[in-house]
Amino acid sequence: MKLAIILTSKNPEINWNAFRLANLALGKGDEVRIFLLGEAVEYYKVNQEPFNIQEQVDIFLQTEKAKLIACGTCMDMRHQKNSKTCPTGGIQDLYSLIVTSDKVLTF
Repeated sequence: MKLAIILTSKNPEINWNAFRLANLALGKGDEVRIFLLGEAVEYYKVNQEPFNIQEQVDIFLQTEKAKLIACGTCMDMRHQKNSKTCPTGGIQDLYSLIVTSDKVLTF
């Protein structure tokens, strides 16, 4: 299955759960893409106990079946730079992700 997850929040519990679900799906052999939209491009700035988001992201990025993309416009508005844990993409990437996925979830 091709699973798309769209994150729109920087709430640590919400993002932690989204990445945990993504990692579970990867473990079952699925392909997972996560698109960061709006304030979600700041997800890595909020890491509070007991929600270790960075640990989940590190696990997520270890496989070729996982892809993380961040809205470039949302990043520009927040003066953020492209990085491995927040790679710049665009609205075309979001569209492509939606039309090529079997399931689309939003958090």
